[in-house]
This record gives sequence, structure tokens and C-alpha cells, in this order.
Amino acid sequence: MQGGLRLDEIVARLGGTLEGDGSVIVSQVGTLASAGVGQIAFLANPKYRQQLQTTGATAVIVPPLFAAETSLPRIVHSNSYAYYARVVALFNPLPQRAPGVHPTAVVHSVLPASVSIGENAVVGEGVRIGENVTVYPGCVIGDGVSIGEGSLLYPNVVIYRDCVIGKRAVIQAGAVIGGDGFGFAKEGEHWIKIPQIGRVVIGDDVEIGANTSIDRGALDDTVIGDGVKIDNQIQIAHNVTIGDHSALAGCVGIAGSTKIGRRCTVGGAGMIIGHLDLADDVHISAGSMVTKSLRKAGQYTSIYPLEAHDAWLQNAAQIKRLAKLAERVAELEKKLEQMEKSS
Repeated sequence: MQGGLRLDEIVARLGGTLEGDGSVIVSQVGTLASAGVGQIAFLANPKYRQQLQTTGATAVIVPPLFAAETSLPRIVHSNSYAYYARVVALFNPLPQRAPGVHPTAVVHSVLPASVSIGENAVVGEGVRIGENVTVYPGCVIGDGVSIGEGSLLYPNVVIYRDCVIGKRAVIQAGAVIGGDGFGFAKEGEHWIKIPQIGRVVIGDDVEIGANTSIDRGALDDTVIGDGVKIDNQIQIAHNVTIGDHSALAGCVGIAGSTKIGRRCTVGGAGMIIGHLDLADDVHISAGSMVTKSLRKAGQYTSIYPLEAHDAWLQNAAQIKRLAKLAERVAELEKKLEQMEKSS
């Protein structure tokens, strides 16, 4: 934002409590370690609190617990990280493409005048696109697709036929929505392809990362709820359901027909096998393999803790002995019980 804003102007727009000189002007956001004059920094993780004393920032965003640990002008907010996100958006609005259809695009549907269709994009027949949708170059939108108002498709996104995208979606470059699920029937030594006749239905305010694939349903739809955030390079198989406001980190894989509840999170490279049910508010640690349904909210971890390789080998060898040790303990308990009865 050219010229910047006074701190009191930021508070007037975004809320929070101002402490110190509200007339100072900031024009960009930086980290506590790297920010300089004219920048506002933020403290979200307590382990960086000492940097409040050394930062070169003009002002800071802090939670109430640490408001007294700096003499800099500051905005105090209970969720300093979310506040920082809003300040970054304030100073760095997304570039806007001009509305209209580029001459190199191929469009077979009637679109609102506010829509922007980029170079070499293809829009199929019977497509319904809401107001102020932006489609970057190279995107392909199949026949019968519906895209809600305010959505943004970055370059080379592919949306297969009949899929539904809600309002204000952000789909990063290279994502594929509605490709065939991995459906094959075994006949002898051959595989027979099963036509995938469901759709992908995506709610409002969903973000989908670069090169992520969401497969269409085999019969019923694959469904992504409102407010879901999906990172890069994720595979979501056919007929998966993901509840509202869940979040998946990079390289997660979810096999077919699994149902994930509301407000769930899956850490990076987490894997969930098919036909499982995860309750609301289930949180899967990074690198974990989920092989059974999780009916209760909470944090779940299946990965073995990292340690030096030699120690890991030793502990792994002991784990292999646990079954035999359990049998020996059970035998000893029986003998002890018999001895107590005979005495």
C-alpha cells in the first residue's frame, strides 16, 4: 500500500487495542528478526519473545500476555497471528486481471461481463460462472461445471465435467478437480475400468493447493465442505467427504470413501486408508498412517519418534520381541495364580 497507514488507522479497520503512539506510519509487514523502519512485526510464538527487545520494526502486533515486554507502539490482539494475516492482506492486495475474455481463449458458454478469462483458457458448454471470477491462462473448465462468484483459478487448473465449485474458491496452479477415481474390477489377470459417474462438489471459501488432485466420485459425489484448506500435492480419492473448516498439509493422501469430520487437521504426509470415519475435531500428526476409524476427537500419532539410527535399530528389535514377552508374562501370571491358590 503506497504511503502506508497510521497504526490508529489499522486499528480502526481491523480492531485490536492500540498501545503507544498511534500516529506512526507503517507500510509493510516483516518478522521480528528482519523488519526495519516502516514495517510492523508480530509475535505469535512465545519462543521468539526475546526478539521484541532487538527488533528494528517501527511497531509490533502482540498478544496481551507480552504487551508489556516492548516499548514500541503496538497493536494488542488475542490472536496475533490471525491479526498479522489481515494486516498482510491489507498491505498486499492481490493483483487484479481486467475483466473480459482474452482473444486466444475458447469459450462455449455465456459468461458475466465481470469475469476474466485468460490466455488459451478453455470454457466448455453449459458452464455457469458467477460474478467476478478470475480464470488465469491455460485453465480448462469442462462442460456443465459451476463456479461460484469471486473464485480464482490460477494457471493450468483443470476442472472436469459437471463439477461444482463454491463461492470465493482459490485453486492454485496445476490442480486437477474431478479426474477419474482409481476404480477397477479384477477379472482374471486383467483389470476392467469402472466408469466414474459421480462429481466433485466443493463448498464456499475453499482453497486448493498447487498440483493437488481431487477425484470424482464413482457413483456418489466427492464432497469438500465450506472453509476447507488443502495444501499442495495432495491426493483425495473418489467418494471422500471432508467436513467444514478442516485443513490438510502437503502430501497428504486420503483413500476412497473415507469420511472426515468438521475442523479436522492432517499433518504433512499423513496417510488415511479407505472406508474410514474420522469424528469432528480429530487431528492427525505429520507422517502418521491412519488404519482404523477414529470415533473420538483428539490428537492421534502413529509415527515412531525420531532418534539416532543405532538407537532406532535397537528399539525396533525390542518391539519385535514384545509379542513373545507378552506371552511369557501371561504364562508367569498363570503360574503365580496357581501357586497362590495352592499355598
